[in-house]
Amino acid sequence: MQKTIIIAEAGINHNGDIKLAKKLIDVASDAKADYIKFQTFKTENLVTKIAKKADYQKSRVDSTSDTQFEMLKSLELNYENHIDLIDYCKHKSIKFLSSAFDLESIDFLESLDIDLFKIPSGEITNFPYLKKISLLNKPVVLSTGMATINDIENALSVLTSVNLPLNKVCILHCNTSYPTPMIDVNLKAMNYIAEKFNVKVGYSDHTLGIEIPIAAVALGASIIEKHLTLDREMFGPDHFASLEPVEFSNMVSAIKNINFACSGDGIKKPTASELENIISARKSIVAKKNITKGELFSESNLTTKRPGSGISPMKWEEIIGKTSKNNYEKDQLI
Repeated sequence: MQKTIIIAEAGINHNGDIKLAKKLIDVASDAKADYIKFQTFKTENLVTKIAKKADYQKSRVDSTSDTQFEMLKSLELNYENHIDLIDYCKHKSIKFLSSAFDLESIDFLESLDIDLFKIPSGEITNFPYLKKISLLNKPVVLSTGMATINDIENALSVLTSVNLPLNKVCILHCNTSYPTPMIDVNLKAMNYIAEKFNVKVGYSDHTLGIEIPIAAVALGASIIEKHLTLDREMFGPDHFASLEPVEFSNMVSAIKNINFACSGDGIKKPTASELENIISARKSIVAKKNITKGELFSESNLTTKRPGSGISPMKWEEIIGKTSKNNYEKDQLI
């Protein structure tokens, strides 16, 4: 069966509160996601003190400052937080994942022995960052929001320049707009990326609702990443474009159903579940009225009706004009 890896993007939706972070882990685990992903950064290494907030962040953050620094500083997870969350993920049977946003954080996550590295969209043009990731020789998931094909090509060139093989890279089509307008999704780009670079692909979604990630799975996405929140009305930059618990659970269930539905061998044939319906749904050649022995079969005394346990109507022309060897009552199978 096709297996789509589902990443619950907790990101910074914990609002800097470890208790909220654990509640997000609870929700992701209950929904049967494969990973829950946080964000690892040192604010001093990530932004200057004058970097302005994105427009979507300004109205969703309870702050008088219009810079990113103050906002992000309140959302940092420290070393102890990471250890605590990793232990809690093990307890809840879900894998821990985090995106590093600076070089120091890459080293820190590597020290925690995480099994793959998720590169956020904003780092796709960060040469030193990509080079450091490439040296780790661990599976990489690369988001491509705001990227051109040339950006992706350049990033792949850096990632695979040392010893990271291409088959360890999965590229996620993504649009970095919160929320993403449906007209801007351009989902076909996911498969274009797969064909262009001969890599595994997936989709990181920022639309409202669950339709687009489900459609991406139907198109062959091997990974789906979707933001998760406890409540979309909470203050914080990413809550508004996230799924609440019931919605996220519904998305996971739908993706798993799509996986089952796409798991066939592609050969059209009756399945085990429908074989029993053949007799009741198909038709046979039957007597349209009483027929006596020696009478010729014709369109006036034959018709087709259910059940399909008699002679198939596909033999109609073979039967017409032949002599009846028996007496038949109306509706009796020939």
